[in-house]
Amino acid sequence: MPGRGDRLAPMATKRILICDDDPVILRLVQVNLELEGYDVLLAHHGEEAYQVAVREVPDLVILDIMMPRWDGYQACQHLKANESTKHIPVVFLSAKAQQSDIEKGKEYGVDEYLTKPFDPADLIDVVERLTVST
Repeated sequence: MPGRGDRLAPMATKRILICDDDPVILRLVQVNLELEGYDVLLAHHGEEAYQVAVREVPDLVILDIMMPRWDGYQACQHLKANESTKHIPVVFLSAKAQQSDIEKGKEYGVDEYLTKPFDPADLIDVVERLTVST
């Protein structure tokens, strides 16, 4: 992406947890965030995302919805119910694009909902906006 690398890096390195069961999406998001200077943690299903978030307390969590074990809704519900992780902004990045899906995400406490396919620049903008105050 021309011009994106010219931005100032975050003052302190922010840690972002990405959770998706699709290794291609996981890698795509990881590479884009690392190019912007973020430290990236990875998880492959919702339960693993919750465990990593409790242990590492990232600055932001990006969750797919349709995953094995715990789906994104369950992972978000557990994150928001835990005293040590309830403050962490959560972004859903999902192929579930109907308005009812987006509304359900908001009911579970997500801070932003992006649909697949997505523009990596839009994701970076959301991450930057949500991690500015963390």
